[in-house]
Amino acid sequence: MEGYAAAAAVVLAGVLLVTAAMVARRLLAPRAVTEAGLRTYESGVDPVGTGWAQSQIRYIAFAFLYVIFAVDAVYLFPWALVLRDPELGVASLAEVVVFVGVILVGLLHAGRRGLLRWV
Repeated sequence: MEGYAAAAAVVLAGVLLVTAAMVARRLLAPRAVTEAGLRTYESGVDPVGTGWAQSQIRYIAFAFLYVIFAVDAVYLFPWALVLRDPELGVASLAEVVVFVGVILVGLLHAGRRGLLRWV
């Protein structure tokens, strides 16, 4: 029953923090409606022209590469802790070799397609 009490306390603390943040925003935020406040902007830049803009598809490839390396790091840090266990050491080493091998195949593929050139 103690586990449920701890989980309920965490959920309650989360709800209270969100509620407190919403109340603080309501009390502290300015309420004056101005033309500048109603104007749409993106990252602090005033809108110019139409709302449609074409972006290049290669940025998606960079996003995928970032995700690959971020996920790689997320899995390798806990693996470093498991490696110390004498029962799982060899098995986890084999698994991480396969994991890093798959990551390297993806990296080689990206390199062959020219995604790693900064030109």
